[in-house]
Amino acid sequence: MTAIERVLYTGKTHTTGGRDGASRSNDGRLDVKLSSPGSSRPGTNPEQLFAAGWSACFIGAIGKAASERKVTLPADLAVDAEVDLGNGAGGYFLGARLNVSMPGIDRDTAQALVDEAHQTCPYSKATRGNIEVAINIV
Repeated sequence: MTAIERVLYTGKTHTTGGRDGASRSNDGRLDVKLSSPGSSRPGTNPEQLFAAGWSACFIGAIGKAASERKVTLPADLAVDAEVDLGNGAGGYFLGARLNVSMPGIDRDTAQALVDEAHQTCPYSKATRGNIEVAINIV
């Protein structure tokens, strides 16, 4: 395990009620109702929040890789993240797919950027070896 040498930011939330509750950040910028996946109740679920966080972070990691390679990214660069909640022997598990769209970037360059981003993105590091992950250029 790698130790953090210097904390750059700490996200803090207070959650009540679990999957059918609410979560609020200490600064009030995040204030969401939670609901179980597939329910008709208002609110989002942890899998959607994880997908949003990972995809945003992954775009940042692509940007860092592109900057180092002096590649200009398209304004419409996008990552569609899919986070699965499933079960099997041993309980519940997550799985994920990141579908990356980089219009105007040749496939080899896009693949190199995605590969580098997957090595540097903190969400990718946290999930590596823990869940099944597929990264696709679309």
